[in-house]
Amino acid sequence: MGIAEETGGEDAPWGEVSPEAARRLLVAAVEAFAERGYHATTTRDIAGRAGMSPAALYIHYKTKEELLHRISRIGHDKALEILETAAGGAGTPTERLDDAVRSFVRWHAGRHMTARVVQYELDALGPEHRTEIVALRRKSDAAVRRILNEGVRAGEFEVPDVPGTTVAVLSLCIDVARWFNVEGRRTPDEVGALYADLVLRMVGARRTGPEPQK
Repeated sequence: MGIAEETGGEDAPWGEVSPEAARRLLVAAVEAFAERGYHATTTRDIAGRAGMSPAALYIHYKTKEELLHRISRIGHDKALEILETAAGGAGTPTERLDDAVRSFVRWHAGRHMTARVVQYELDALGPEHRTEIVALRRKSDAAVRRILNEGVRAGEFEVPDVPGTTVAVLSLCIDVARWFNVEGRRTPDEVGALYADLVLRMVGARRTGPEPQK
């Protein structure tokens, strides 16, 4: 399945990448890394998927690792944007946690191929790039932790261990990228609603409104 067949995400997820040849190579790399894994993918594989020669790849990316870093950086920036927008939004902690989980899960389902590369190929990055991405992950962790702490202070959540619960919430959401199938019976929106309900139950939040679809 190609990137174009991913559903429920942004209309142009790689619109910030230019020129067009660099974007084609990046999309091809996402497809190859998701299907074969970073280490089993060669630059020749990537160039072939993009309909280009291996030499053309090096005009835009010096190494295969640089391509992975570009993918990872864009993906982690998007993930952080989703969580920080929810954390800083209007509403109660319960409403903001609901929004954070719905949006985060919807992205991981709708862009599951991209998210799989972003979330599970971290160890393939070089030390400098890995340090950069780990810093972004810590900011994502802080956004969720902020909502949980505010919910505890407001008496909305029952969370004895906020750091541990933060890891559990993020892990639950991220894992959607590993198993989501566009041919399955749930849409990204439905999975987002289900996971938001699960997380709110996890933290002991009171929730009004309809139950998610079974």
